[in-house]
Amino acid sequence: MSADVPGSSESTPLALVSGILVDLEHLVEQQLQLTRREIEEELRQSSVAATLLASGIAFFLLAAISLCLAGTHFLHWATSPSGTDPAQLPLWACHAIMALLLVIVGGILTQVARIRFRSVPRLRNPLTEIMEEPLR
Repeated sequence: MSADVPGSSESTPLALVSGILVDLEHLVEQQLQLTRREIEEELRQSSVAATLLASGIAFFLLAAISLCLAGTHFLHWATSPSGTDPAQLPLWACHAIMALLLVIVGGILTQVARIRFRSVPRLRNPLTEIMEEPLR
C-alpha cells in the first residue's frame, strides 16, 4: 500500500480508506495512460494503411485517365487512313499499356493497405468484452 501511516502498528479505517483511494487513483491513471498509448498506436497504424489505400486509389484514377486517352487515340487511329502512322506501336496501345501498369501498381497498393487494415489490433476494453459476453 502506498500510503503507510508512520509510527502506528494499527491502521485506522480512515488511513486504510485513504490508502485504497490513492492506490485506486494510481491504477486508474495507469489504465488511462495505457489506453491512450494503445489508441495512439492503432491510429498510427491505421493512418499508414489509409495512406497506402489513398495511393492505390490515385493510381487507379491515373489508370482511368490513361484508358480514356487510349480510347480517344484508338478512335483516331481506327478512322485514319492506313499507313499514316509511322510508329510500330500505335499511341493508343502505349496508353493502354501504361494504364495496365498503373492498375497493377494500384492493385498492389490497395491489397497491401487491406492487409495492413486487417492487421491493426483493435482496442479491446475488458469491460466492453464482459458486457458483450451475454450477447453472444
